[in-house]
Amino acid sequence: MMPLAQGVGGNMSTAVALLVHSRLPQDQVASALHRMLSREMPVTPFTVRSWSDSVDLSLIPLRAITMVLGVMGLLAVVLAMTGIFGMASYSVAKRMKEQGIRIALGARRPQVMRAVLGRPLLLLVCGSILGLVAGLLTTRVVAHLGSLATPSDPLVMFSVSLAMILIGVVATWIPARRMLAIDPAQLLRDA
Repeated sequence: MMPLAQGVGGNMSTAVALLVHSRLPQDQVASALHRMLSREMPVTPFTVRSWSDSVDLSLIPLRAITMVLGVMGLLAVVLAMTGIFGMASYSVAKRMKEQGIRIALGARRPQVMRAVLGRPLLLLVCGSILGLVAGLLTTRVVAHLGSLATPSDPLVMFSVSLAMILIGVVATWIPARRMLAIDPAQLLRDA
């Protein structure tokens, strides 16, 4: 028998791992190991795990971090979409009479839509650029959270930016479409 104090540099080892490779089914190997270890060391506690179970256990921290970051990302998307929708709704409501006059004077719907969506889209692009810069500045923090994370991957950064711009366009498009559905004559009468 070997003592458990096998550590390097004064670190005492409290656990010993034994890796067994066999062509036999897992339950046969586990029962054989259990019998042998119980006979050799009757008072020593031990567990027999399969390789896949051991790998699953080692990935629990990374999976937990991924889940937490995923939930936080989803909340951030909902918050961003709500904010963009609110800003676009306010902007459309504020300029409703102006756009109604433009439609009454003969402006085409694509021209009005461009006028309504122009500023929010500019803000979305500027926000995406600022988000990319902030994301690149926080790569070290994210890299420490998960050893497999590559936060400065250009494909990831491009995909996230594109997704946020598309979410912003959808959130801006809804109030703009609502404005185009209003009858300009009714809008001018209410003024």
